[in-house]
Amino acid sequence: MRDKIPIVEIRNLCKSYRRGIQILPVLNNISLDIEEGEFLALMGPSGSGKTTLLNLIAGIDKADSGSIKVGGVDITSLSETELANWRALNVGFIFQFYNLIPVLTAFENVELPLLLSGLSKKDRQAHVVTALNVVNLSDRMDHYPGQLSGGQQQRVAIARAIVTDPTILVADEPTGDLDRVSANDVLELMERLVHELRKTIILVTHDPRAAKTAHVIKNLDKGVLNEHYQDNF
Repeated sequence: MRDKIPIVEIRNLCKSYRRGIQILPVLNNISLDIEEGEFLALMGPSGSGKTTLLNLIAGIDKADSGSIKVGGVDITSLSETELANWRALNVGFIFQFYNLIPVLTAFENVELPLLLSGLSKKDRQAHVVTALNVVNLSDRMDHYPGQLSGGQQQRVAIARAIVTDPTILVADEPTGDLDRVSANDVLELMERLVHELRKTIILVTHDPRAAKTAHVIKNLDKGVLNEHYQDNF
């Protein structure tokens, strides 16, 4: 296996939630490195903390203790405003239910993350066209979400996630609402993003078939991570 640079470094991460007077531990002393260009799948039973860990890496949630560095930046030390600005530049989000805005075209949905970037309209257009080309939807850019299949909508969502050229892509059950053929198409696209564009992807999934696409599978259970490598490098 060739040497790679860790893009995500997690050390001694702890997270719990309060329910009334109860404190419910979710993640206990997690340490993890994710290498640049790696495709990591997080699996585990419901309630095991997979999405919590994903949200902490993406800067959506705050840890109780420990550190998370992404691209050398310790995001656990950032203020809420700094974290929001960092997230906009460094994280691409792919959700189970696409989260597209129905009154906007595919082009306009993909353009959304760029509207606060300071790019000119011409530069924004070039970025959007490139992203839609990557997901093979350049012929659907003027279509609204309701005119697209579920698989096409998810590919629009992936184009939106990559349009800012983020440091990491985080995907929470991205195939969970798709039929098997569409799910396979999306997983193949994610593989291409890793192999051809050197993207780093962190995937939460319940589906063993989806997890097999990844390089590394981490099983999260009671705050403990176990792993095995795939032969997908």
